Amino acid sequence: MELSIVMPCLNEAETLPTCIENAQRYLARSGVHGEIVIGDNGSTDGSQQIATAMGARVVDIPVRGYGAALYGAINTAQGHYCIIGDSDASYDLEQLESFVEKLREGYDLVMGNRFKGGIRPGAMPWKNRYLGNPVLSFVGRLFFRSHVGDFHCGIRGFSKTAFDSLDLRTTGMEFASEMVIKAQLKGLKITEVPTVLSLDGRSRPPHLRPYRDGWRHLRFMLLHSPRWLFLYPGGFLMALGLAGSAWLLPGPKEIHGIVFDVHTLLYAFISVLLGFQLSAFAVFTKIFAISEGLLPEDPRLNHAFRYITLETGLGLGGVLILIGIACSFLAVGSWSRQGFGPLNSEDMLRIVTPAIFSLTLGLQVVCSSFFLSILGLRRR
Repeated sequence: MELSIVMPCLNEAETLPTCIENAQRYLARSGVHGEIVIGDNGSTDGSQQIATAMGARVVDIPVRGYGAALYGAINTAQGHYCIIGDSDASYDLEQLESFVEKLREGYDLVMGNRFKGGIRPGAMPWKNRYLGNPVLSFVGRLFFRSHVGDFHCGIRGFSKTAFDSLDLRTTGMEFASEMVIKAQLKGLKITEVPTVLSLDGRSRPPHLRPYRDGWRHLRFMLLHSPRWLFLYPGGFLMALGLAGSAWLLPGPKEIHGIVFDVHTLLYAFISVLLGFQLSAFAVFTKIFAISEGLLPEDPRLNHAFRYITLETGLGLGGVLILIGIACSFLAVGSWSRQGFGPLNSEDMLRIVTPAIFSLTLGLQVVCSSFFLSILGLRRR
């Protein structure tokens, strides 16, 4: 069998017959040996009986969710290729030639693009058309260096082999983002074909909740991109803090009548500490995601860990702690010369602040090194 046409279903009795008929007409006209699989999520309107009577195969999916319905149905698909489409008649399943053609050319994932194919009047709310989908697709391209212009198009095709390699985990609407992101990260061949989006044929409101589901997509992208969530903000804070510290440590500076002194220096040191914590979170998240199969192996990270070891971290952390201890003794010595009486707070803060900073950062480096080693332990 070459092709499985898969649709998720939850109370779609109004439009499901149209979708199945269109898919059947495509299979009959094209001569493609295929099947129609319905992933039913617990319909109570007779959708299962309708699909079975029309010759489609119904797979009961007890776990609720768009992703769960599709994942369960795709796992039972017998075709070499799969094309998924919504069962609300918004996509014409009679026009699948461009998807099958690209799959036969060797592409692993063929995405529909509604913005290239056309969006019929009323088919997509303005907030989805001009805000939600363009913004989320831009974020996806930026975070994952993808060229996909419509991340969340509901019709797409893929080879069963490619799908099995992705090891998708989400059960909700994030399933659409996860498929594209993991395909990109794994280096699969991806292309797009123009797709027309028609008006939803149902009389009831759609299952989609724009703001809730939009946030879930954005959250998923952030959680799968530790670089943008942690590393880049952390690197910026560290660079800003180090520059400010080097500038203010020798003494106060004045710009256009504004004096920057030890109080600004304190913020600069804290900026470095926060930046280090965010950068460490980026590494922790990346390693955990790889170990749990959420992200693929990163050769650059493996190469870096040849040099960044527990012993390296302990050595660096130890040096920082010693610097902090030395600065602390220097501060106590200065205090003793004043008979342990009142001190000039600005002068003393220029010694105490770097001491506290070095002690804190050194301890963070040591603890982070141990935690990193724990995350990196190989498990059977």
